Amino acid sequence: MPPRSIRLSLMTAVFLATLAVVAAPVSANGTAERFIGGLADKAIAALTEPDITRDERVSRFRTLLNDHFDVRTIGRWVLGRYWRSATPAERDEYFSLFEDLIVFTYVDRFTKYSGEALAVTGAKDVDEKDTLVFTEITRADAGSAPLRVDWRLRVRDGGYRIVDVMVAGISMGQTQRSEFASVIRTNGGSVEALLVKLRAHPR
Repeated sequence: MPPRSIRLSLMTAVFLATLAVVAAPVSANGTAERFIGGLADKAIAALTEPDITRDERVSRFRTLLNDHFDVRTIGRWVLGRYWRSATPAERDEYFSLFEDLIVFTYVDRFTKYSGEALAVTGAKDVDEKDTLVFTEITRADAGSAPLRVDWRLRVRDGGYRIVDVMVAGISMGQTQRSEFASVIRTNGGSVEALLVKLRAHPR
């Protein structure tokens, strides 16, 4: 798949963080902050072991993804208006391929942990459904400025799930939506064209 055709922008910041966190300080008074800190701790513990097989790493990664991200909500929103024109079969395949794209784009990067650190700096309620958690990633290169990454959480089944990530104030969900729409639009509005590209992604 050409890298400029479908780039998984939505998850770039997420897995920069989960690859890079040694310890994520959290506020004493916020379960949303603890959720993000806990995600980082689990990712490091489960995915950076040097002796596990790739298949095991894929399995652990997929479990963490589905436990912490609302993949179906993200995927449907990213598909945008083309969701309505997709057939039921296309929708089902799209969700499966979207998840695979996330997993197989990022799973091997967990072997490259390099000691950056993420700090949770606060949180606020956006509305009755969503909460934003604010973080900064300090990169290993001492000359680099910290990267601001904000996480939009939504309550699902009694717990938090991530539904968007903002990097330096830019919504990665919106960025990904635009990229998927471009693929479909340049192929005459065909959702199948997007599925073809997703099917071709390396595993």
